[in-house]
Amino acid sequence: QVQLVESGGGLVQPGGSLRLSCAASGSIFSIYAMGWYRQAPGKQRELVAVITSGGTTNYADSVKGRFTISRENARNTVYLQMNGLKPEDAAVYYCNAHGVTTEADFGSWGQGTQVTVSS
Repeated sequence: QVQLVESGGGLVQPGGSLRLSCAASGSIFSIYAMGWYRQAPGKQRELVAVITSGGTTNYADSVKGRFTISRENARNTVYLQMNGLKPEDAAVYYCNAHGVTTEADFGSWGQGTQVTVSS
């Protein structure tokens, strides 16, 4: 079983910045990709950004140029640097990872961290 623990959410004013972190733990052999999703009240969960073990990234159009995803493979950790935050970025942000443990494939979600953008 693989656990994901997120941190870094909070309240920020429009135009401000936050950095989210997500650390994976467990009997991990390899993580293929890690990513961030978000879900605002009354809306479906949506992809924000994803990064592969090789460093290939993909972003939602709404965050391109403002958010940067990065990872430390040795620490099984992924980060999301969020700059120029807008009220519409407010949501619960979830970390996701999929790969393989010493026994089987896995796909795991974190518990979520709240991001609030308000003046």
